[in-house]
Amino acid sequence: MLLFSALVAGSFSLGSMAANDIAPAALNAVRFWIAAGIIGAVILVTGRQVRPAARAPWRYLVLGGLFATYFVLMFEGLKTAPPVSAAAVFTLTPVMAGLFGWILLRQVTTGRMALALVIGAMGALWVIFRADFAALLALDVGRGEFIYFIGCVSHALYTPLVRKLNRGEPVIVFTFGVLVAGAILLTIYGWSDLVATPWAMLPGIVWIALLYVSVFASATTFVLLQFATMRLPSAKVMAYTYLTPSWVIGWEIALGNGVPAALVWVGVALTIVALGLLLRDEDQPQRNPASRRA
Repeated sequence: MLLFSALVAGSFSLGSMAANDIAPAALNAVRFWIAAGIIGAVILVTGRQVRPAARAPWRYLVLGGLFATYFVLMFEGLKTAPPVSAAAVFTLTPVMAGLFGWILLRQVTTGRMALALVIGAMGALWVIFRADFAALLALDVGRGEFIYFIGCVSHALYTPLVRKLNRGEPVIVFTFGVLVAGAILLTIYGWSDLVATPWAMLPGIVWIALLYVSVFASATTFVLLQFATMRLPSAKVMAYTYLTPSWVIGWEIALGNGVPAALVWVGVALTIVALGLLLRDEDQPQRNPASRRA
């Protein structure tokens, strides 16, 4: 999940540079097909069996639809939302993932985890409102941030649903099913955009962004997320998203897009504090049975 957060961050910076040059549905349909092709090739090379995973294909449509919704709304939001603000919106997903985790899986959020989620949400809001307390009180949210927030709801619901709907399929095979389902849904939804896009005339940044989000922010992160989701509580999985604004700031500086205002770093610091609290081991050491008999 640490690697996941770093790779996801790149899609905010590169995505914002390409978002206005291509329709979100068209870009994401292609990225899903490319990512599915990469994962499919890995499955062929490793000799994984896909047929047993074909049971109840509706599961892949549900999960693929949720993730497709997330990505389309992300790029739609990045048309107007600054990358750091969008990344801050993304850090609200642990709170929602924790709620969905309790509803779907009865995963319990401890007091410390709840405190961490609140601290992280406060830090995220501070960044989203650009350290402007008056804007925070007035709930002056940009259109792009609001659109992306709806997408983050889909992402948060996706996380516990992976564990609920998985029936023992290997992570990479299950990922392949989700990617193919998402690609089919996006192709149907965005067919008119796919046909209307002048692919040969697109600027280079679009192709760079497309390749990055397909290989690193889709194929790789899908596997990482599925792997972590099967082993960690939903809220703890999404806790790593608190690092995303920090990673994005690094990406923005590296790409020469400037440094955010000093006060914004206060919000970033709060999200890192929240991460530290969430990553502490919740499991208590078990007592020796012999000591209980004694």
